[in-house]
Amino acid sequence: MVRIRLRRVGLKHQPSYRIVVADQHSPRDGDFIEAIGHHNPRTEPITDVVDEARALHWLSVGAQPSEAVAYILRRTGTLERYERMKKGETLEVLVAEANAARAASAQNPKTRRPSPASGEGKMKKAAAE
Repeated sequence: MVRIRLRRVGLKHQPSYRIVVADQHSPRDGDFIEAIGHHNPRTEPITDVVDEARALHWLSVGAQPSEAVAYILRRTGTLERYERMKKGETLEVLVAEANAARAASAQNPKTRRPSPASGEGKMKKAAAE
């Protein structure tokens, strides 16, 4: 079975995720079929970018989203557009609507937890105490 799920990328303690389409038996960070977006929980507000056309395509051919990805797709409105697509709306109209919604929401690229300045890391604090 094909799943839409998260693939972890980034440094230690600084995770960000790619939304990928993969076989359910492949490992979390293993092979995937296609990357259709990304998710960054470290920004304020959380950054979710989904390629609507590809997500709707994979949902329509039977790919199952994981619980976390289903939450992301619900938050971005993709699952609602998928339900409307099943009822007969055209893909072009739905993708245009998604692009307009994405352009209207401005994302702040600053992270909620900035990296420490030089000499202020956890190791220096522990050695000083």
